[in-house]
Amino acid sequence: MGETNLETTPLHQMNPESRFSELVADYAKYRPSYPAAAIDKILEGLENRGQLVAADIGAGTGISSRLLAQRGVQVIAIEPNTEMRQAATTHPLVEFRDATAQQTNLADASIDLVACFQSFHWFDPEPTLLEFRRIMKPTGQLAVVWNDRNRQDDFTKGYSHLVQIASNHHPAESRMCSVDPLLASPLFPNVYSYTFSYQQALDKDGLIGRAMSVSYIPREGLAHQKLISDLQELYNSWCDQKGLVYLRYRTRVYVAQPEC
Repeated sequence: MGETNLETTPLHQMNPESRFSELVADYAKYRPSYPAAAIDKILEGLENRGQLVAADIGAGTGISSRLLAQRGVQVIAIEPNTEMRQAATTHPLVEFRDATAQQTNLADASIDLVACFQSFHWFDPEPTLLEFRRIMKPTGQLAVVWNDRNRQDDFTKGYSHLVQIASNHHPAESRMCSVDPLLASPLFPNVYSYTFSYQQALDKDGLIGRAMSVSYIPREGLAHQKLISDLQELYNSWCDQKGLVYLRYRTRVYVAQPEC
């Protein structure tokens, strides 16, 4: 479908399963990771780390899946986009599967941790949360995570402004941290929120690549050319002696437990 009535169209109706297909190289190389403290918090309270099974929903190229696997967690990475799955770096504890948030094809009560890193806003929330509850063990938990750009930092504010203008104020810029459906769900009455600081160091190519990994950024034409020029100017104004600039984030973590 087209993206004509952007202000009122839910994000999950904007082709979330295919919109990243042409961005895979930039996504895999330039998307930020997540702070260790955020992963610590997500796994807090889950015992027998070596026996845990996590479902990373909307796993993309596996950035978050590998972070969980590095802690000894077995991860089933659910990702419907073929190009994303093919671009993922392999890890012995990560298994990619072609499925969706609404239909994971996982067994009932089989998952200790359901995780959504930078993906929950692209899902249809009501059937998705029902599916999460179905696959989760009674002792399991749900973690929803976003890297929210910290616009109180001047450089990050400048970058965000350029992205906003280039995207013609795409609604995903304002609806990215869309946790309200989870907070309102009777399926997960206990939701706890945490915020962590994180920064991403980028050289000039990295800064441009980071912007090009955004699905609603133009990749050709005058708007694309202007964005590249503006990003180069921003980089030249802010780079340090190492040739780096720093995007700063507030990593927002929401941990939810199901109803008893």
